[in-house]
Parts: sequence; structure tokens; C-alpha cells
Amino acid sequence: MTTIVRPGAAVLFMKVGTHAQETLEDIIARKSKEITDTGFAMWGYGGNTCHPRTMVQPFADEMAARKEPILLCMQAMQSNHFAEPLRATEYSPDGIEWLAVPETVNVRGSRFALVIKDLRREEHLLPLNQTRVAVGNQRGRLGSRYVQGRVDKACLEILPEPERTNQPEKDLIKIDLVAELADPYAVFLRDHR
Repeated sequence: MTTIVRPGAAVLFMKVGTHAQETLEDIIARKSKEITDTGFAMWGYGGNTCHPRTMVQPFADEMAARKEPILLCMQAMQSNHFAEPLRATEYSPDGIEWLAVPETVNVRGSRFALVIKDLRREEHLLPLNQTRVAVGNQRGRLGSRYVQGRVDKACLEILPEPERTNQPEKDLIKIDLVAELADPYAVFLRDHR
């Protein structure tokens, strides 16, 4: 068992790949530099399964109260996200008060972003049948039953043991990248030109 896959651990799972006309390799290099230069980076994303206010922040607040770090576990995949690479100029933890995105942080083509304080290549197997959805109206649902089809991200908690299934190999997800989330964990983005 790795340090990531242990009972009670908090994991935000996300599939990642080409985004806003930039390869995953280029994104990793840019985000690593942003962390070195600024102390954090913003990992852009879309979709409501990990909405900043209703999903990620409540999940992160609960885990922070338990003194559990929230790890972003990313599975590399082929993607064709060729949206306009517009750079966000402002961010907001609550959607009300907006702050300027630091010049040393470049987050593109996204509605939301996760705030990360590190980024590293680490290979792990994440047993989705040993996770449960930790927040929202799907709370308690087994991760392997939730992360499928168009659902490509989720706030999960690791269970003490996996649920027995007839397809255990399907439930193992290869993780390629790991980052730790930092307060305010997830933000809204906008571009005011």
C-alpha cells in the first residue's frame, strides 16, 4: 500500500491530457516553473463534478479539519482539447471578490482551477473500488461506480478495504502525476481584456 492509498486519505482524481492547444508535457513543465517562481500554480479544468464552491472547497475544508492533505491524483490520457488558450487574468475563491492572477501564473482555457503547491511524477495504482465519493449528492457512492463514462474527476476518500467486484482490473487506475492542493484549493477564473 502506498502513502496515497491508505484509509481516510483524501484524493481528488482527475484525467489529464492536451489542454488549450498545449501538450501535457508542456503543461507539466510550465506548472513546475510556476510553483518554483510563485510558490503555487493553478491547474485549470472545467465541468461541475468538481465545482469549486459546492464540491472541492467543502471536501478540502473537511479534510483540513482532520489535518489530512488533499492529493490531486492525475491519470494521463489522450485528449483533444483545442479550445482557445485564453489566459485567465482574475481568480476568485467565492465568485464574488476577484483578484489578479499573478503574472508568473498562466492558467488557460478553463472556467475553474485547482491551487497546487507541488507537482511530481509518481506512478501509483488507485483502486477505485476502495474509494467513495466524499461530497455532494453522490456522497458515499463507490468510486468505481461514479468515475465512468463522461465523469473524469471526483473528490474521493480511501476506504479501509476494497469492495469485492467481478472486474478488479477495471477498478485499478494508473496515476501518473500527483500534486498537493493548497488553500483556497479551487477557484473560479475569468479573462477580462
